[in-house]
This record gives sequence, structure tokens and C-alpha cells, in this order.
Amino acid sequence: MNASMLSYILFSCLLLSVQAEYCGVREIIRYTQRLLDDSSVSCPCRQTAISSCSCLPIPEHGHELACFVEGTKHLMENNEPSNPVITRLYLTFQALLDRKLCKRLAHDDQCQYKTKGNVEEFLKKIQTTYQQIDK
Repeated sequence: MNASMLSYILFSCLLLSVQAEYCGVREIIRYTQRLLDDSSVSCPCRQTAISSCSCLPIPEHGHELACFVEGTKHLMENNEPSNPVITRLYLTFQALLDRKLCKRLAHDDQCQYKTKGNVEEFLKKIQTTYQQIDK
């Protein structure tokens, strides 16, 4: 094996290890903050009444990504007009889950939760989860 082949293999391994650790932390924190700054996200969660306020899963530890995918998908489908920031968050979470990126978040494909919250509580859960990764 020649030196250029070895350097190519080492570079490829480095890329794979960096990719496996990609979490999109700063991007996700920025997007959630933008949504939290929008006053329409703070209405209460009503599980029985049909309202524009969604009840979203507040994930158990180890189920964050699956619940973030489920919650942002629900928001994306129930917002008129569709919000490009929510769509971007959904696509990012889905890619992280599908590709098993971001090793710091467990990759259970099932969203498990004991409580549901309104949009603001859901977004704050995303934000605090990613701020902990950023430390």
C-alpha cells in the first residue's frame, strides 16, 4: 500500500468519524430560538379540544430524536401556512435519526413519553437537549 492510499484511507475514516458526531447543535438551537421568539407558540396544550395549539411529546431520556421527529412532523402538517423553520428542523431531525448521526443522542426509533406539552414546552425541550450536547 502506498503513502497516498494510506492518507486517503485515514482521511476517509476522519470524515466518517466527524459525520457520525454531526448533531447540528448550533443550527438547531438557532432555529428553536427563532420559533420561541414567535409569540404564536405559547398557547396551551388541550388534548381534548380541537384547537390550533398542539400537544406534543416531551420525550423520555433516550427517545429524544424519535420524539423530535414526531413532534416537528406534527407541527409541519398542522401549520398553515407551512413554516420553513419547522420544515428545516423536521428534515434535520429525520436525517439525524435515519443516518444514526449524533452519537450523543440515543437512536431509539420509538418516541416514548409520559407527558405532552404545548409547542413552547416542546421547543424548549429541544433547545435544552441540544444545549447539553453543546457543553
